[in-house]
Amino acid sequence: MTTEQLEDTTVRMPALGENVDEGTITRWLKQPGDRIEAEEPLLEVATDKVDTEIPSPVGGILQRILADEDDVVTVGAELAVITDSSDGAAAAPTHASPVPPVQAPPAVSAPTAAAVPPVSAPTVPPTPKPEPTPEPTAPPAPREQSAAAGSVTEKLPRIRRTIAQRMVESLQTSAQLTTVLEVDVTAIARLRAAHKDDFLARTGLKLSFLPFFAKAAVDALTEHRVLNASLNPNVTEVTYYDHCHLGMAVDSEKGLMVPVIRDAQNLGIEGLARAIADKAEKVRTGKITADELSGGTFTLTNTGSRGALFDTPIINQPQTGILGVGAVVERLIPTRHDGELRIDVRSMAYLSISYDHRIVDGADAARFLTTVKNRLENGFTPNDL
Repeated sequence: MTTEQLEDTTVRMPALGENVDEGTITRWLKQPGDRIEAEEPLLEVATDKVDTEIPSPVGGILQRILADEDDVVTVGAELAVITDSSDGAAAAPTHASPVPPVQAPPAVSAPTAAAVPPVSAPTVPPTPKPEPTPEPTAPPAPREQSAAAGSVTEKLPRIRRTIAQRMVESLQTSAQLTTVLEVDVTAIARLRAAHKDDFLARTGLKLSFLPFFAKAAVDALTEHRVLNASLNPNVTEVTYYDHCHLGMAVDSEKGLMVPVIRDAQNLGIEGLARAIADKAEKVRTGKITADELSGGTFTLTNTGSRGALFDTPIINQPQTGILGVGAVVERLIPTRHDGELRIDVRSMAYLSISYDHRIVDGADAARFLTTVKNRLENGFTPNDL
């Protein structure tokens, strides 16, 4: 009788992205004894940049798990062993220790008549003393509850802990200040209204305000390079970039992520709209990679997407600036036409630039916002779509 040869495959931690040397195991999706198909997710791993699923390289039976949840594992380290067999059979998992059989206690034989001691002479029992009446005691004090009824304490996910750490580090690293300016985007609102249907039919994308803000910011950085730069840790050198790798803050169920649009200076409105939609979709479906979350030179955050008028965003280190875009709202605004004062309904928004005051002065920030404002109010035509 012959048995089929079973082949073991060791699953190792794969490369997780540029400059990423390790990851934390957050959850095993399979347990020893489970069958798994090739390319089926086996476990979840978190890095300082992204949470990702590690697929199984082969199909078979998960035999052993070699790293526990919350373990920090370096790239190339062993994670698990999978046994593959063509008929679907595999040996039982070998990591579990056998349970020793339960031994019954030795039987106790009943005493025989010969073992009964002889009866001694009767004795008079002592007169029982009355037991003292217990003194009344106070009822126990109720225990203090550490939390209100219904409260829940949960462990923070790795990505949330990373976000918290980076926000504090950013504030401790640089001297941050925020400048706010109001912009009239009525012209863009009218341009969108006139061409949104054609844009949707041509690209499959809705024409939002965001690519206009992104384009205006990227164009302005060519004139205000100090906001497209980074300082070295010792604050002895500054690097001014000749390209703009634009970070776009994206809200997701797992937390805030900032995917990067490479060479954004080469993209128009349509290109930026496509890139923004693509990165946002990858973040929200968990398909974003670590490489797509690194290398940014300037960041834009759309705080108005949830109705906020403006914000004071925190710089994404080691960048020197981050632009916050507030909600576009219609307001009654006084304007002058041919010398006459009028009250018009205008589409208005606030722009806020948080900057590193170690290298960027308030005047630099104001000049940058003014350039963005002029581009938004006067710089776009149907040809830009």
